[in-house]
Amino acid sequence: MAFQTIDRVAVEEEGEGPAVVCVHGLGGSANTFTPLMPALARHRVIRVDLPGSGRSQRAEGALSIERYVDTLLRVCERLGVERAHWIGHSMGTIVCQHIAADHPKRTASLALFGPLIAPPDAARAAMRARAAKAREGAAGMQEIVQGLLQTAISADTRQRLPLAVAFVRESLMRQDGEAYARSCEALAGAPAAAVERIEAPVLLVSGDEDGVAPPQAVRAMADRLHQAASKRVVVLPRCGHWTPIERPEECQRELRDFLAETARR
Repeated sequence: MAFQTIDRVAVEEEGEGPAVVCVHGLGGSANTFTPLMPALARHRVIRVDLPGSGRSQRAEGALSIERYVDTLLRVCERLGVERAHWIGHSMGTIVCQHIAADHPKRTASLALFGPLIAPPDAARAAMRARAAKAREGAAGMQEIVQGLLQTAISADTRQRLPLAVAFVRESLMRQDGEAYARSCEALAGAPAAAVERIEAPVLLVSGDEDGVAPPQAVRAMADRLHQAASKRVVVLPRCGHWTPIERPEECQRELRDFLAETARR
């Protein structure tokens, strides 16, 4: 595995083959996709810690979906990647949608876990309130983490999979409060991509207990993908919003089959 910093953004690169770029969500990092790596064994996998997250928390200035898109395109340019499969989780799925809609030649496919087009108004207000809470310091972040452990992962995961709970807890607790607050504000201001223009094959994976990207909203999203070469919706049982962490084997299988089918095209 190779590691480098590109414009103060942490980038990991591993493997050979068709390029895959992984884009994490709010409170995540490159590690969000570690459970999916077995499905990407024959690919060149590029994992980025977005500005304000993970090892890229020291990025200065306001954060936005537009900045995330520009960052990822710049990383691809520096690494000589002209076309890639894009894998996103949560907020990262919004970033991937913008890239696919606005840069179709750069997009071989989209695999989106916990996907949403844009937060509804109530969620935007909640994100701004969470940003204020994060700025209260360690106690504020602790309160945020405890709340998300009850709402972002499924009851079954909490009962049976303590390692998955620990992963989500650690991912969130590792976030710097101010940087996390700016990331919340980026999501609160996220514009919707023109998903009707997306031409690449699309895989949408949600959990039946996902309150951020509920199955009905994911199916409605699929209905808007009029130009997609193909589309598939998968709803995993007894699963919340952190799909790759809560149900890694199922997510590996769906991703592996999706990429194989895309390659056959």
